[in-house]
Amino acid sequence: MKTPPLSFEFFPTKTPEGAVKLRAVRQQLYVHRPEFCSVTFGAGGSTQEGTFAAVGEILAEGVAAASHFSCVGATRARVREQLAQLEALGVKRLVALRGDLPSGYGAGGEFQYASDLVAFIRAETGEAFHIEVAAYPEVHPQAKSPQADLQAFAAKVKAGANSAITQYFFNSDAYFRFVDDAYALGVDVPVVPGIMPILGSSQLLRFSEACGAEIPRWIRLRLQAYGDDAASIKAFGLDVVTDLCDQLLSAGVPGLHFYTMNQSQAVGEILGRLQER
Repeated sequence: MKTPPLSFEFFPTKTPEGAVKLRAVRQQLYVHRPEFCSVTFGAGGSTQEGTFAAVGEILAEGVAAASHFSCVGATRARVREQLAQLEALGVKRLVALRGDLPSGYGAGGEFQYASDLVAFIRAETGEAFHIEVAAYPEVHPQAKSPQADLQAFAAKVKAGANSAITQYFFNSDAYFRFVDDAYALGVDVPVVPGIMPILGSSQLLRFSEACGAEIPRWIRLRLQAYGDDAASIKAFGLDVVTDLCDQLLSAGVPGLHFYTMNQSQAVGEILGRLQER
């Protein structure tokens, strides 16, 4: 099967050893010719320095890089300054997010929603950046209702977003329904599914609880049944996620965005399997 445009997400490392390992991981994934690689931004911009450094490295490695960019607690002056930094680095793509509040942090800031940030970036920089926004096929955990969440997504697109990347999911029907509903509201940008390889049971359960991603009961029970059997979890995870990608690709999705967790093996194996189909 011919794979569509690919993108890979990384997070900034906290140690020099982690940075060396991440460079090796990126090289292993570059063989799959990603359209771009993105780097996450910590709560309240807490990893900004590491984010921008990693983005600079990716660009220096000859690959397009997207910086995540969150506005929670930010001022317009600060965002303007950061945009100038990214333009100077040569960044052409942003993933614009409201962002999560750091613990113990009040609301604050001059931006209430991600749509406010998107509109501000457009007003300040014109078409300098391709702007990605987040989409939630299984509804943002803080949304008042599914319809309110769809309206918020449509507002981000109307504000000037070029495309969207979804939160990860394991139920393709949730993605297809979300895209249909969004298009019915007039959304006309590509919505790229976010893919999370299953690397371990407890980590996945913890992440999913925090971000509102649903783990179907049959997957949850299988993972629990494997206990600490890492090899069985890995084999099962590869089957589940490869089948999910297969369903999405068969339906003609505009791309696949992998949440790599700074590891290359599972993503590489999934892509290898897809190419054999």
